[in-house]
Amino acid sequence: MKRILTLFILVVLVGTSLCAQSELVKELHINGLNKTRISFIKNRLKTKIEQPLDSTLIENDLIRLKRLPSISNATYEVNQLENKGYKIQFYLEENHTLIPDINYWTTINTTAYKVGVYEYNLFGKNMTLGGFYQFNGHHTFALNFNAPYLISNKFGLGFNFLNWNSEEPLYFENESVNFLYQNRSYEVVGSYELNFKNTVQLGLSFFNEKYVNQSAATVPDIPNQLDVNKQLVKFIYTHQNLDYFYFYISGFKSLFNGQLVTSKIKSQNDFLIAWNDFLYYKRIGLHGNWAQRLRLGLSTNNDSPFAAFALDNNLNLRGVGNVVDRGTGSIVLNSEYRYTIFEKKSFVLQGNGFIDAGTWRKPGKSLKNFADTENIKIYTGLGIRMIHTKIFNAVFRIDYGYGLTKNSNQGFVFGIGQYF
Repeated sequence: MKRILTLFILVVLVGTSLCAQSELVKELHINGLNKTRISFIKNRLKTKIEQPLDSTLIENDLIRLKRLPSISNATYEVNQLENKGYKIQFYLEENHTLIPDINYWTTINTTAYKVGVYEYNLFGKNMTLGGFYQFNGHHTFALNFNAPYLISNKFGLGFNFLNWNSEEPLYFENESVNFLYQNRSYEVVGSYELNFKNTVQLGLSFFNEKYVNQSAATVPDIPNQLDVNKQLVKFIYTHQNLDYFYFYISGFKSLFNGQLVTSKIKSQNDFLIAWNDFLYYKRIGLHGNWAQRLRLGLSTNNDSPFAAFALDNNLNLRGVGNVVDRGTGSIVLNSEYRYTIFEKKSFVLQGNGFIDAGTWRKPGKSLKNFADTENIKIYTGLGIRMIHTKIFNAVFRIDYGYGLTKNSNQGFVFGIGQYF
């Protein structure tokens, strides 16, 4: 009897083992790549050869691949091999990743532009290298390198250089004074992917700031020029649960950015700034995409015209102007509806209607200052998007924003990429 029982258990174990073997992934193929390295793609996949077939894992791999700059879309196919488990084939559509960066914006009193070029798939490993030149009455340029998987499948590095020059109005109680603001910075950023949805970054930069009074007017207790070396430490936490289908987006994303600025000069106090972007996207029917961004930000509440949060055409409210105000706190809601008017092959034309609304806390004021009507700005407008679905971030946008609140501006905003 014992021999029969032992034999039965042995047969069950062998059968279970053979069944498990038949459920394993035995072949894994990547199709459709020209520039991106197959080894890089396989390294990003959680689906591996000699592991059990897991459809949930494969679906997550598709989303992971579509988040890469080099991939515009991804699908897969599973085939059962004769007595040998399964073969998985990923079919990838590759993006062109050498992209110009062009922005042009104008209001009643201001015209500015920005031109640059970026490669988002350097060496076929989805590294980014590029830079830009900007002119808004003064010359600015920057160089950027980012390799999110440089050291391992989870750990990456980035390096940035910025030489920024702009003439900005600093606002006092009864007047504004134009200062030339200059910032030259060197930054290194490390990133670590915690899991499928969560990533953290830690950065350190050294920079020099200069402010030079450009007008004949002077302001009590404010120097006509300032030249100081500073250090900045920043922490970024990203939670991303977005799914992409070419230019359509659905899902939720949260991006937190916290920074500490220090200086060895006693007159310059340590400075904290933090903000969080909450982004929500929803597909509506076959051709609609609803997009929302809520930004909440606070900084050290010094009673100073050199406040951290700018009210600006290119950052938060379309049509408002170029750095028209500053504050030590910011609440901004951008909401827009994108509708595909025309789509043929790789070209898409979208229409866009939007509302941008925000309020700022004046330097030195309490949180109640957010509710003051003079600080609340609301803009609305229309725009168009011309999209190439085979080129990464190839969205040329034109928006016209018109202010609904008192003493508002109006104007066009041009750029590459969706506004958010």
